Amino acid sequence: MDLLNLNQHREEGKRLAEIVQVLGRYGLADWFAKVPVQSVRDLLASKETQAIADLPIGERLRLALTELGTTYIKLGQVLSTRADLVGPDIATELRKLQADTPADPAEVVRQTIMEELGQAPEELFAEFEAEAFSSASVGQVHRAKLADGQQVVLKVQHAGIQETVRIDLELLGKLAKLMEEYVPEARNYQPEATTREFRRTLLRELDFTCERSNMETFTRNFEGDETVHIPTPYKDRSSKRVLTMELLDGIPGSKPERLAEAGVDLNLLAKDAATIFMNMIFRDGFYHADPHPGNFFVLDGRVVGLLDCGMVGRLDDSTRELFEDLLLMLMQRDAEGLSDTLLRAGSAPADVDRVAFRADVSDLLVQYGSQSLEDFDIGGAIDQLMDIVRRHHIVMPSAASLLLKTLVMLEGTARLLSPNFSLNDVIAPFKNQLIRSRLDPKRLARRLQQSMRDVDRLVRNGPRNIADILDRAQSGKLQMTHQVNNLELVANRIVGGLLIASLLIASAMLLSNNVPPRLFGESIAGGLGFLVAAGFGTRLLWRIRKDIR
Repeated sequence: MDLLNLNQHREEGKRLAEIVQVLGRYGLADWFAKVPVQSVRDLLASKETQAIADLPIGERLRLALTELGTTYIKLGQVLSTRADLVGPDIATELRKLQADTPADPAEVVRQTIMEELGQAPEELFAEFEAEAFSSASVGQVHRAKLADGQQVVLKVQHAGIQETVRIDLELLGKLAKLMEEYVPEARNYQPEATTREFRRTLLRELDFTCERSNMETFTRNFEGDETVHIPTPYKDRSSKRVLTMELLDGIPGSKPERLAEAGVDLNLLAKDAATIFMNMIFRDGFYHADPHPGNFFVLDGRVVGLLDCGMVGRLDDSTRELFEDLLLMLMQRDAEGLSDTLLRAGSAPADVDRVAFRADVSDLLVQYGSQSLEDFDIGGAIDQLMDIVRRHHIVMPSAASLLLKTLVMLEGTARLLSPNFSLNDVIAPFKNQLIRSRLDPKRLARRLQQSMRDVDRLVRNGPRNIADILDRAQSGKLQMTHQVNNLELVANRIVGGLLIASLLIASAMLLSNNVPPRLFGESIAGGLGFLVAAGFGTRLLWRIRKDIR
């Protein structure tokens, strides 16, 4: 057991040295300068950064992640969905991440297929091309033909990738823990939680049965819809590391000039593709989360074929409601509602400046206020909104961030086909449906059931939690942290409240004793006192309400 641990530590040490050297070469290793590990600091001592010193940080990060391989390419792709963490500029740069990974040799691919499917390629297929026609970070793709003549493709996972990813994930977990412990400014961005979410996402992508299941779900959801086609997966020729699916024969969405030459109406194609995604989001709550142009193929009859179903998003009721609120308020330019929704949904630091945050959101909506509803740039507004969220150190739920990133990427893909495309035109018909769905009896019933479960949990767990708190207090183990901000402001409010209360009491005494001079039989001094107290009280309440917002 000790030898296994020793080997594991040796492998992790080698990989850590490689990671830090790559980051150092791209001028990024100073992120770890506060980590109290001497070997890491020694590696930081020599940086070959001169040649790329003038490149933007987003580009340097993309190049470094590409060089580090599969795990870090996938990490970059996940971070590209978190503009609230890294900012829109870096998120946009990370969306360009692609891997040009060398393909495994033919004998290695043959061995992988035999291990996974129990038979050699020549026994499973009438024809099999041993040379891959494309290779990415996770796997490579081979053409083949079934006995019935059906053209298929095989996605075969790179050999040894599971072990590399395991080591990388272990290191990422440890680095995230160190950053959260020793880099205070990183804590707001929850590196440990982000790493756990990334681990879950990557392990699902490495299991090709998950992608096959996603394809089957999309096929069921769009049954009878002639505008979209999902490749048919072949379950008997697929496994965790091999995925066999129908070959799509069409023109990729990344080649608009070829589509135009083929007579495809690009404006209608952009609208069709966006409508497919709106149905996924609003109707199904299950959507393809990687709508870049290379994942679209246009088949005969302007049918949209969707590839690479490994990255998907799911909308539970709470995420759906959050998305609906954000979208409606963004389109209606409701700054107050939008600010409150973001603060309520996100994880905000205790000292967040709510007034400044609200002002920034309001300025953003004023900037877009001159645009008509048809011309409203939803993607641009979302990008800038996430930048405001990041500047105020508010962390959005990962499910919401993934959905917003998907919308931004979808709009970019559609505009590659049709430069004047407006996502708002496609969303508009769903807006009324969205409002009606909130009043749907089934949805209201689900909400009521959830509330009842919450109440039941509170009733069952409440007494035990209270007893635990009392036990800790009795034993002297209860620790409470209380932070008072703006103490001078609080003191002024208290003094103001006391003065108003004193004025009210004095006025009441003047009125009850009918102290002259009088007007209409009532004490003038007492009446004026009440008016002044009411004025100050109203002003105090208004300022308190404003600060709470």
